[in-house]
Amino acid sequence: MFNCDLNLIEETAAFIRSKVNLQPRVGVILGSGLGGAVSQMEVTHTIPYADIPNFPRSTVMGHGGNLLFGTWNQVPVCVMQGRFHYYEGYSMQQVTFPVRVMKLLGIQTLMVSNAAGGMNPSQQIGELMIITDHINMQAEHPLRGRNEERMGPRFPDMSEVYDKGLIGLCKRKAAEMGQYVSEGVYVGVQGPTFETPAEYRMFRLLGGDAVGMSTVPEIIVARHMQIRCFAMSVITDLGVEGKIVEISHDDVVKAAHESGEKMTRLFGLMLAGMDV
Repeated sequence: MFNCDLNLIEETAAFIRSKVNLQPRVGVILGSGLGGAVSQMEVTHTIPYADIPNFPRSTVMGHGGNLLFGTWNQVPVCVMQGRFHYYEGYSMQQVTFPVRVMKLLGIQTLMVSNAAGGMNPSQQIGELMIITDHINMQAEHPLRGRNEERMGPRFPDMSEVYDKGLIGLCKRKAAEMGQYVSEGVYVGVQGPTFETPAEYRMFRLLGGDAVGMSTVPEIIVARHMQIRCFAMSVITDLGVEGKIVEISHDDVVKAAHESGEKMTRLFGLMLAGMDV
């Protein structure tokens, strides 16, 4: 088994090129409840996932199902309006397949958003957290299998997963708009259950500040292909002792919607100030 099938990736990229006359420089993945960010784009092409050869389909509420092309603050972008998850039954190769395709289409930078449970006692619901590092607790690794050397090395370096320049840019732009942002470590888990109080305590002891069911596979694959990465969590619920309450996916989507506008504006300012 290869950890990626280059023939399928090239087939999908060729199909998209036949439909889209734009070469994206930045890829964006929008998480639960954050699909409204597309309102800031000048969308030139919309391709439903169902129409794209070899693409999975999102089955989760709060995730759209379109691949969008256009410009965002003059920057050519490719935006995933909804992502895929291991817990949906997809393999890690399917979950990360769109990132491989975006690389062949021309992206050099990947920006990822997600909804996450906060484990740092200082956090508040609705807070925006810059991900500075991650802990991979998912059951499968997206690079398992024979390596495709044309895509990246067998043993990718992970000493600086999240680009320090992009983190600095985000902090500057957040200060300009008067938006508080925190920084922290994201713990990626398999899901689909939300965490137990004991699991929250364990992840906090391991060094985690937020926990969620996405992002880590896509980021690993992006770094495998030497794409620079930035990721941000919207804290939608709290896994802090004394503050843990019953939570549903509806609650997560609602909280993400309420903070999505702030994150959208921040992403737009970053794109305007980005060297692409």
